[in-house]
Amino acid sequence: DAVQNAASLNRYPDGASSELREKLGEINNLNPEQIICGAGSDEILELIAYAYCGEGDEVIYTQHGFLVYPIAAMSAGAKPIAVAEKNLTADVDTILAAVNERTRIVMLANPNNPTGTYISGAELKRLRADLREDILLVIDNAYAECVTADDYDMGYDLADAAPNTIITRTFSKMYGIPALRVGWGYAAPEIIDILNRIRPPFNLTTLGQVGACAALDDVEFMQKSVAHNTKWREWLSAELRGLGCEVPPSQGNFVLAKFADANAVFEKLRANDIIVREMGGYGLPEYLRISIGLEADMKKLVALLGE
Repeated sequence: DAVQNAASLNRYPDGASSELREKLGEINNLNPEQIICGAGSDEILELIAYAYCGEGDEVIYTQHGFLVYPIAAMSAGAKPIAVAEKNLTADVDTILAAVNERTRIVMLANPNNPTGTYISGAELKRLRADLREDILLVIDNAYAECVTADDYDMGYDLADAAPNTIITRTFSKMYGIPALRVGWGYAAPEIIDILNRIRPPFNLTTLGQVGACAALDDVEFMQKSVAHNTKWREWLSAELRGLGCEVPPSQGNFVLAKFADANAVFEKLRANDIIVREMGGYGLPEYLRISIGLEADMKKLVALLGE
């Protein structure tokens, strides 16, 4: 309704996304002046790459990290460096060992897409403490709303502590409005100022801003979504393990499952109107990523796999 009722579509959007930043600040107890909004968190990640790295520089990410990271690095002329994970989980020591004089950015999804794994707040703080101060740490919290782990930390305090850390968030996952393309970042004023200098002036549409504000106001929807995701993520993980699949513990709105013949499973599910994500592009050809859907969808999927 908020999008349908949005007025002034014959005028340019608010270039500063003022109302949305104020609302984000209020809800998350953050300074709105330290928030930047973008057309999805993808745009924020791209702006970061353009601003902080270039030809001859290196950007570190984990081997099964979000594919936008190497794309953003290469688009800025930098070299993406994929470092090994341990048990499909980012490993702080491995990341630190890959750092050299050319390293400019470390991009970390926490929880990670597509594995669903995460590192604890203590490990996140250790990573930041042991990185050089001039290396920018990007903490991509796209799936933060899905997390139930007690030792998880979004890292806002790290962003407040020094101008070398930025947190990114999105409305595309648990808020359920990916088509509106709304994301945001939080960092020290120095970082936000740099990103705003290269940000397109009307990068977030009026519909995106209005829709995101309405999503933030709909607390009941978010609470129901989180409860549903938690229940059926655990149920699906247990069912898949019962069928013999390897399933790493997930903190996202999906599970990753290893199959003897992932391609055959993919085709069978597609033939029955269930679409899952193939993982060959992430270097995990034996795996499929399965999003948490409605109860009927989950039960249909498990029944098909059990045939």
